[in-house]
Amino acid sequence: MAAYCRPRTVSEALAVMAGAEGHGRILLGGTDLLVHLRKDPFAPTVIVDLKSVADLPPAVEVGDDVVRFGPTARMAAISNDPFVAGHLPALGAAARVVGSVAIRNRATLIGNICNASPAADTAPALLIYGSAVTMTGPGGERTMPLAEFFVGPGETRCGPDEIVIRIDVPIPDRGHRSAFQRLTRRRGVDLATVSVAAGVDAVGNIVLGLGCVGPTPLLTDASPPVDLADSAAVERAIESLVSIATPISDVRAARDYREAMVRVLATRAVQAAAAAPERWSF
Repeated sequence: MAAYCRPRTVSEALAVMAGAEGHGRILLGGTDLLVHLRKDPFAPTVIVDLKSVADLPPAVEVGDDVVRFGPTARMAAISNDPFVAGHLPALGAAARVVGSVAIRNRATLIGNICNASPAADTAPALLIYGSAVTMTGPGGERTMPLAEFFVGPGETRCGPDEIVIRIDVPIPDRGHRSAFQRLTRRRGVDLATVSVAAGVDAVGNIVLGLGCVGPTPLLTDASPPVDLADSAAVERAIESLVSIATPISDVRAARDYREAMVRVLATRAVQAAAAAPERWSF
């Protein structure tokens, strides 16, 4: 049975994590943690509940050129946030399909990323915006691109004595549009079989974030400028971009099916992004 700790400050939480020697786990929403606790190999010695920590960054903070999401930023709030809808629509769309209404009212954005599932709904969207992750630990704070944060299924570059305290999402330039597409086995609450976020800038460069087609969520390089009205040119760009995908066969889909559907969803996402109106009314 794991011990339960409810620190009041970040420094207290870090001290507990350091004392756990790699066997501590952070609790905020708990929607992933509680599932993992039922698995025998997952045996933390202490659960560190951050809900009473007073000096955490705020849930959502909008700066001049970046939106910062703290550990208490929940999916329900993100999916209903008007600034997110206007400037980061792919992220808002991804947050809206995480689990059920009840889960979205508990699940946090940082928890979704730290769980490091290749099927994490918000990861492709965060990747296309060039997001960065900031961790704090005994050595102080350090920041890295989200694209470098994922190591493998369930593995990140966050150390065992560190805590992720925020995700910084740059506000896209004027004229940037984005969209999110997801395929599941059934309507309703289900994990993604394939997911794609697409970002299109003002000159037609395309960048894709891909989920469920590799050991981690994937970020493509940006394509050369594409005439988005030229379907053949868009198809060629997408074919090149999704070539980084290395899907596997599992209980949700066969490899060949994922290889086909990532192209379909990428095309839909690019088309939706290209057709989206500019929403700069803030």
